[in-house]
Amino acid sequence: MKVVVSSVLADNQDRALEFYTNKLGFVKKRDILLGGEASWLTVVAPGDANGVELLLEPDSHPAAGPFKKALVHDGIPFTSFGVDDLGAEYQRLRTAGVHFTQPPVDMGPVKTAVLEDTCGNLIQLAQKVS
Repeated sequence: MKVVVSSVLADNQDRALEFYTNKLGFVKKRDILLGGEASWLTVVAPGDANGVELLLEPDSHPAAGPFKKALVHDGIPFTSFGVDDLGAEYQRLRTAGVHFTQPPVDMGPVKTAVLEDTCGNLIQLAQKVS
């Protein structure tokens, strides 16, 4: 068993796609219309077309809004992405206009930073410290 799809809840799939591709650098993999305005919309890491897909999932379920707001209120990231050089990613993304709620912090075996994804989620970036 292995993870093949993970998701983030997006209040706007177009805005999510723009952010996750143009700001974070992911690559669009699938965009399958499901009916109405929703799509099965996924992105993957660049250079890893067959890797884990990140589903930019519509947050239309009534529980999604309160859940996301509670996490943001408490400063809890919805998910975490690994990076090789947190300092460089932090600078690159800040230059691109990404808002961080937590700058890079040493946390023992990892360094972390937390950003807002423009879709109502906090996302943690993490670098393993060798």
